Amino acid sequence: MADMDPGTLITFVTIIVAGIGMVLGALVPAIVEGRTALRALDGMVRQPEIADDLRNTMIVAIALLETTAIYVLLVMLILLFANPLLDRFFPVG
Repeated sequence: MADMDPGTLITFVTIIVAGIGMVLGALVPAIVEGRTALRALDGMVRQPEIADDLRNTMIVAIALLETTAIYVLLVMLILLFANPLLDRFFPVG
């Protein structure tokens, strides 16, 4: 790796970081969404009369949690396909 071109090295590191970021960006919201659903279902079992309110609140919470995964995907795709680091540190021309 010591004899690697700096542009290639930045590209390699960006690909590794994007892969790790995608894994963590999908895994963490999925775990939290599962816990949210578990708690909501537990509340529905304990108090069936407020099940509609809990379901609506759970759906909103899961939608907000899912946006985190979408934002992580967006940032990682930008890093992979429109890498701003290459233009900043290695200008063309």
